[in-house]
Formats: sequence, C-alpha cells, structure tokens
Amino acid sequence: MPVRQTLPARRLSVAPMLDWTDRHYRYMARQISRHAWLYTEMIHAGAIIHGQAERFLGKDESENPVALQLGGSNPADLAKAAAIAAGWGYDEINLNCGCPSPRVQKGAFGACLMNEVDLVADCLNAMQEAAPDCAVTVKHRIGIDRQTEYQTVCDFVGTLADKTACRTYIVHARNAWLEGLSPKENRDVPPLKYDYVYRLKQDFPQLEIIINGGIKTNAEIAEHLQHVDGVMIGREAYHNPMLMQSWDRLFYGERLPETDFNTLIHTLYHYMQRSLAADPGLTIRHMLRHYLGLLHGRNHARVWRQMLSDATLLQSNRPELILEAWEKVSAGV
Repeated sequence: MPVRQTLPARRLSVAPMLDWTDRHYRYMARQISRHAWLYTEMIHAGAIIHGQAERFLGKDESENPVALQLGGSNPADLAKAAAIAAGWGYDEINLNCGCPSPRVQKGAFGACLMNEVDLVADCLNAMQEAAPDCAVTVKHRIGIDRQTEYQTVCDFVGTLADKTACRTYIVHARNAWLEGLSPKENRDVPPLKYDYVYRLKQDFPQLEIIINGGIKTNAEIAEHLQHVDGVMIGREAYHNPMLMQSWDRLFYGERLPETDFNTLIHTLYHYMQRSLAADPGLTIRHMLRHYLGLLHGRNHARVWRQMLSDATLLQSNRPELILEAWEKVSAGV
C-alpha cells in the first residue's frame, strides 16, 4: 500500500449516496475541493468478497482522502471486505448503520443495526483488526422508529466507544422509520434534531462527532462547526457541486486559488477521454449525469443540462460534448 501523506481533518465531507457517489462523481468533487473527504456509495461486504473488486473498489488515486462505506452485519464478511479495501488504498472504512430501505432491512443491516449495538461492536472490531492502517468509522441515525429520546443515541455511541477503537461517529440527525416511510421520505419527514448531535460532542468530547442531515449552505456549515468536529453534506453537494468551491478556503485555510469553471470543464474532458479508453463498456452518460448540476443557479444552466442529457447527442459517445456545451454556455447562448 502506498505511503499516505498527513490526511486533512474531516471538517467537511460528502455523504455516501447510492447510485450517486460513484468514482466519476468523486473525481469531479475532488477537482473542486482538495481537502473534503469523499465517500463511496454503500457497498455490501458480500459484493466485494464475491464480486469483481475493480468494479466496486476501483478509483482514481486523486480521490483520496476517500472512504469506503460497507453494508453488512456479519463480522467475518465485513473483516474480509475491509482487508480487501485496505489493499485498494482507502483511507477509511465506514459501517452503515443508518440506511432504512426495505432491502437493507431484509438483509438485517443498515439502520436496524442500531438495535444490535453489541453486534455492531463485533463488526467494528473485526473490521479494524483486518484493516489496522485504516480508520474504521460508523454512520448512524439518532434512533429507530419511536425511539425519540436522546438517551437512545447516547447509549449507542457510549457502548461503541467503550467496546471498540472507533473514534469517529457520523450522525444523521434524524430518526429512521423502518415502517411507514419510504427511503426518500426518511430523508425529509423525521424531524432534524441537531441538538442531539451537539450533546453527543458535549458528552463524548474525546470522540470525533460529525453531523449530517439537511445542511445546504456554507453559513449553516460554519454554525454547526461551532458545536461539532465536522459536517457531512449529501444531496446539496450532488445537485449543486460548486458549493464545494469555497470549502478549502473557508474551512481549511487554503490559500491556493479556487477551482474555476473553465479549468474544471477541461479537466473533466480529459478524464472522460482516459476513462473511455480504459473501459470499452463505459458511456459518456455514466459520467455526464453527475455533471448536470455544475452550473446550478448560474446563467444558462438549462442549456448546459439539456445538452448533457440529450439522448441524440449522447449516442455518439464523444467526450467533446462537454466542451461543446461549455462553449455554448460561455457564448451566452
């Protein structure tokens, strides 16, 4: 495994999002922020053990610091997957204890693991033993269904802090409703309780506590950082990726110039060229779908989105399409 330089703090990170935070999105995000932590989609441990490692774990070296999020509840399988991931150069391996989807519940992992804290401890310990050079972390909710008291999440974190070496807890500040709400509704309907996450940091000052859920602006990020160690952004960082443009300057003290659109677009064009040459089965659609929000809130964003999602234009599979769209936008068409 290559020797790592000192890693940046987890002050800012982009959440693991199924079907969204694949390698192509993460490459783009890394061009916008040099320091924010990036997370993969949740990948089941069994898929890594029995599937094609390149398909699930392949990444560009520029992505680091990057974390792999694992799904599963079998300590032995999670340990095997963690060991494999460590060999691919991941900086962190995160256990999902927050996903409420029925498919995940059927597999007895995700959010329902919050009711099995001893099993979670066994999983984290097995992962850490198998990947001693990686940080092993956990992402979870503040409770399940009608568990609305702060003590629920306090006991969960406290037990894990006592029984494992895990020191980083990423807390989605909503309950997960396992019945009655869809996964989409679970991202919006249960009320946000940021104060619960703040209290965790007060009660466990030795732990790294990262807050997640419903955060959309840099002003909100700055406010949360007054109370916790880090902020994780999900959907807003996907639909409006240039939100990340000022993160290095605002939250990491970076003095290098912020990424500009023209440089970014040409970097993505060359990335698309390389990716298509390396994978004959890849299409520009796989990559361009992640770039649709780059001009969010800016002039001619509609033209940009239309060109990059036009079925006829996509058929040619030409990476030059991104340059042509940028030329149209730059010309004010």
